[in-house]
Amino acid sequence: MEKQFTHIESGRAHMVDISEKREVPRLARAAGEIILSRETIEKIQTGNVEKGNVLATARVAAVLAIKKTPEIIPMCHQIPITAIDVDFEVGKGMISAEIEVRTVGKTGVEMEALTGVSAALLTIWDMVKSVEKDESGNYPHTSIQNIRVLEKLKG
Repeated sequence: MEKQFTHIESGRAHMVDISEKREVPRLARAAGEIILSRETIEKIQTGNVEKGNVLATARVAAVLAIKKTPEIIPMCHQIPITAIDVDFEVGKGMISAEIEVRTVGKTGVEMEALTGVSAALLTIWDMVKSVEKDESGNYPHTSIQNIRVLEKLKG
């Protein structure tokens, strides 16, 4: 059986009708990484970033982004978010973000989890960009990568 796009009907994008679906507990976990210089990682770990606590700010950004996901992903339904967990792991030359989002609803929360990871990593970049820039104002080594869904559960 050929898979069909659920958000395209007669060549037009539309929001899927979920009114007949029943509410069930749902969970999604997503992750991603930001590559940073050793100097930047040290500044984050020692709390010497001018803009403030990088990971605390990124955690708040993730929560806010998760709550706003339907406002930036056009076909995403507004759903009640029942729990959010944001975790960071600082490694050699990178910081990993992992986010778990839960709901009791009619549709999944993977878009919310992916949006949260993206916002967290972008916030980290924004807070450390003055250290990451080279002399020309560019970011030759900084990158965000591997944003992905790790797990999606229903029921």
